Amino acid sequence: MEQLVFYVFAAVLLFSATMVIAVRNPVHAALFLVLAFFNSAVLWIMAGAEFLGIVLVLVYVGAVMVLFLFVVMMLDINIAKLREGFIKHLYIGIPVAGVMVLQMLLVIGSGAFAPASMPEATMPIPEGAANTPLLGSVLYTVYVLQFELAAVILLVAIIAAVMLTLRRREGTRHQDPAKQVRVKREDRVRLVDIPGRRKPEKE
Repeated sequence: MEQLVFYVFAAVLLFSATMVIAVRNPVHAALFLVLAFFNSAVLWIMAGAEFLGIVLVLVYVGAVMVLFLFVVMMLDINIAKLREGFIKHLYIGIPVAGVMVLQMLLVIGSGAFAPASMPEATMPIPEGAANTPLLGSVLYTVYVLQFELAAVILLVAIIAAVMLTLRRREGTRHQDPAKQVRVKREDRVRLVDIPGRRKPEKE
């Protein structure tokens, strides 16, 4: 039963990954990518790596792909213009794709990923224990320096992205909070004296 479930989810994963690059609508491609992430998470959980499966669903499906969908749906993307050079560059893309497939087949067929050639685990997981707490204990003790360095690099990337977004551009309007605080009533309100007019009396 476990092998049958594996083949079913693997087949759906291959189908959704193919549809990501085959469909014309970018929104449909993003939805197929969400389906591919879900099936990959199931395969990770079946392999005993439940932490990676949960992270794949929470981070990629719950955050990254939702952001992709919002960006793709809000932007007015001209699909015809994007696909103008598809046929023109097809004679280059097909040989490159063939070379990549050949390289992957050579690597897989070399036996380097066979179970017998894999090195023994230096810290084997006890029987019945979840790998999430064990991974956390190793990450925050043995590899805490690498973890903190990665956090600092991501923080610098976030700050750089914010600074690039907030740079001054010509023709854009920006708020000046200091000017808004110093505003007076005379700057915002103008009293106009309008002469009144009597309503004509009815006969």
